[in-house]
Amino acid sequence: MPSERIQKIISAAGLLSRRSAEDAIRAGRVRVNGHTASIGESADSAVDDITLDNIPVKSAGQKRYIALHKPRGVVCTMSDELGRRCLPDLLSDIPERVYPIGRLDRDSEGLVLLTNDGEFANAVMHPRAHIAKTYRVSVAPALTEEQLAAFSAGMQLDGQITAPARIDPLEERNGRAVMEIVLREGKNRQIRRMLEAFGVETLRLKRKQIGGVKLGMLQPGKWRELTSSELQTFKW
Repeated sequence: MPSERIQKIISAAGLLSRRSAEDAIRAGRVRVNGHTASIGESADSAVDDITLDNIPVKSAGQKRYIALHKPRGVVCTMSDELGRRCLPDLLSDIPERVYPIGRLDRDSEGLVLLTNDGEFANAVMHPRAHIAKTYRVSVAPALTEEQLAAFSAGMQLDGQITAPARIDPLEERNGRAVMEIVLREGKNRQIRRMLEAFGVETLRLKRKQIGGVKLGMLQPGKWRELTSSELQTFKW
């Protein structure tokens, strides 16, 4: 096997995205044949001894592309130091080590994608991809017309203006409202924080779609493989 950049080898092994692998190399967490690796260095995974945090980097084997319906109350990580329920509790029947592409906060529910393909994960998460994510959100009280316009146009968050979003009111009754929101970026708890800025409470938030992958009838806590046609909607 020819030599490849070390970050690509780590990414292909399903351990980290290529960007995160580069960060790990810069942090001195990667070693090749006993020496600390550097950015730009290449290696042959078939003959060289490559470790990440002193753990051997091995081939990922079968590539897995998973759609999971994360229930509320589950932490969107592969481990939790507080002992809270997290993703591996829902994925015990998957032998490969997969990891989530992006996050969905503990209080939210819906579609999460997981993979052991670092190239795919990096392509989906990269800001230039602008992959649409669709949410069904219940709030109280309903947003005014002015607030809907401000949310759509972009708001100040983390010192930056958020990207334009689509927000469509669906129904309103008894002081509560349901909306569909489409984002093309993924700041931490973005929807909740934008609504909080208006004094609006998020009662329920459910992610229904990521790119060409829909949650559909997948039940909470269950997962399925992505179809070939769904994979083809992503470019990487």
